Amino acid sequence: MKQVFAILFAAFMLGACSVATVEPTVDPSPSLPVVPTGDPGPGLSNPQRSFVTLVRQMEPVVERECRQRAPRLNCDFRIVVDDRPNQPPNAFQTLDENGRPILGFTESLIEDVANIDELAFVLGHEAAHHIAGHLARQQQNATLGAAIFGALASQTGAQGGSIESAQRLGAAVGARSYSKAFELEADSLGTILTARAGYDPVRGAAYFNRIPDPGNRFLGTHPPNAERIATVRRTAAGL
Repeated sequence: MKQVFAILFAAFMLGACSVATVEPTVDPSPSLPVVPTGDPGPGLSNPQRSFVTLVRQMEPVVERECRQRAPRLNCDFRIVVDDRPNQPPNAFQTLDENGRPILGFTESLIEDVANIDELAFVLGHEAAHHIAGHLARQQQNATLGAAIFGALASQTGAQGGSIESAQRLGAAVGARSYSKAFELEADSLGTILTARAGYDPVRGAAYFNRIPDPGNRFLGTHPPNAERIATVRRTAAGL
């Protein structure tokens, strides 16, 4: 059994090396330092009303961009608010049972932003995940990782639960393999969506200055905040 996990660990390291050498869609030049963009604003005086107004303005823009960039996708976005109490600030993209894209926001995130541009950038970023097909690509990577790790475990004599554990480990590694690149892709495309809807993506990306920095962790899911801000500035400068 030790041999099984030794081989799995080697495969884990191989997958990690692949992550390190993958070139993201955005320009992989050195990150700019995190520099505040000025007064972030006092916050939204009426968060819920501001959110409704934002959705009305941005939804047609992101749906039009989605149809142009990914005509085979379902581009009928449904934007919802998670009003459960005590939820941390968060936004997410998923699909319903019919494949319709869902963009979700917790109430605490809507109340946490300093200005409407930050909220617009978050919406643009989440919509970009769908347009770029990141959810499907992540699932494919997870499936491939599970198959590889399961096969390695089986070839070394593992059975039953050990193979299932190896498959779960492989799925986790596969799902994380390109997550940082996906985030930077979404930041870049989200910048374009935000700007085309009439909001300031650079001001919006200042939200990264106020949240914990994940750093450049091994197989982490998000890139450093400085790299994300640099991506937004670089993309906005090219518009």
